[in-house]
Amino acid sequence: MIDMAQQTEIKALQHQGFGPSAIAARLDLDRKTVRKYWAQDDFSPPPPPVRPPGPSKLDPYHAVIQQWLADDARTFHKQHHTAQRILERLRGEYPEFAGSYALVQRYVKSLRTPAPTTGTLELVWHPGECQVDFGTAEAVMDGVPQTCKYLTVSFPHSNAGYLQLFGGETAECLLTGLQAVFERLGGVPPRLIFDNASAVGRKVAGAVRLTDLFQRFQAHDGFTVTLCNPYSGYEKGHVENKVGYLRRHLLVPRPDVADLPAFNQALLARCEADWHRPHYKKHTPLATLVRDDQAALGPLPRARFDPVRYVAVRTDGYGKFGWDGAHYDSTAPEYTRQTVIVQVGAYTVVALAPDGTVVATHRRRFGSRRTDSVDPRTQLARLAQNPGAWGNSAVREEAPADLRTRLDTYARDELRAILRTWATLQGQYGAAIALQALTDAVARGRNVRADAAIVAARLATWGPDRPADPGPDLAAYDTLLTRGVT
Repeated sequence: MIDMAQQTEIKALQHQGFGPSAIAARLDLDRKTVRKYWAQDDFSPPPPPVRPPGPSKLDPYHAVIQQWLADDARTFHKQHHTAQRILERLRGEYPEFAGSYALVQRYVKSLRTPAPTTGTLELVWHPGECQVDFGTAEAVMDGVPQTCKYLTVSFPHSNAGYLQLFGGETAECLLTGLQAVFERLGGVPPRLIFDNASAVGRKVAGAVRLTDLFQRFQAHDGFTVTLCNPYSGYEKGHVENKVGYLRRHLLVPRPDVADLPAFNQALLARCEADWHRPHYKKHTPLATLVRDDQAALGPLPRARFDPVRYVAVRTDGYGKFGWDGAHYDSTAPEYTRQTVIVQVGAYTVVALAPDGTVVATHRRRFGSRRTDSVDPRTQLARLAQNPGAWGNSAVREEAPADLRTRLDTYARDELRAILRTWATLQGQYGAAIALQALTDAVARGRNVRADAAIVAARLATWGPDRPADPGPDLAAYDTLLTRGVT
């Protein structure tokens, strides 16, 4: 077993044309091991084992340390706290503290930002190379204005750029946006330039340390990465300018977003509509220069990368789990007070059963304000056992108004039978077909359960747009009867 960095090296050499034997000799690895990863196409992360992180001895004292350092801003600079002095004060004022100097020193170092550097060197950018950065903008989602992050991918050679809107600046959002841009262009840029972004990795003491998820994406797509100093504007000034340009042209006025994935797909075409203008230096249309960028791209991988991470969470008595500090989503009632694996993506949060099947899917929420999301589809079977809870159930709240009003009129036993039919059809045909079939059957008001089953089977077989089959030609039949023909 080799680590992720070595796997990335193997894939990088493979993209350069080296075979397994040559790579094994070059990296001093076993040829069978090299051949295994040489043939691997998908580096999506597997679900992790359930390992809740342990608390740090310094956690209860973070606020105290931050306050001491904040107070330093109002004192003489030669009398500021050092890590050693903070350690001494903690041991003196909190006798129960048992942490070490190294623990305190690492935390203090993380709170102190290094002094910025400046530079004015003009760089030359080759076709296909791209720069990546996040910007901040407001959007209206679910009728509520909120602060969002948007990924900007720019190509300095052509001055072209793309924008993708997300709820946060996470690794899943970054990789989802990059993948959308790569697939739109039809290839993978040979080199990506980032600042020292947490979603990618860090440059520590001159060494680049990439996150595991990003390393997997890099090995999967076969590009190289450069992390530049976030305070050296000349290293990525193109994308910083593009961040402001695209915000002014595509996010003004503040967008009202109903479906974020669809909105982002439309943004790709809107970005390309700007390429008719000439380059500010080369006096050539951006669309012409973009073809140079596309010619320098590497091929798209055969397997599509899955930009997600997996977390283990504990559900409460309602089958809901909390994650990311303030967000609570439902599983199914049978998963109460259990540990479940949750797949976190840029747009969705998916609760998985122990066998890997999907239990519930929720739209991903961001921010520090608490949110609660319930997938009513997971509650149908339990509600059919207890129809008395219909009036206060999430299923009723999410149902169309006409269906909700009609089901409110049914007696308990009939309601139980209809809910069982609804749950059965959902298991057979999916939530959308089951809901449409039941709505149509209830509107007819005859044998609801039989009608719903027939409509669901028809929708699943032919779809909602196929017209009904014509009945017999009664006029022609009557004519034949008058002529004595049977």
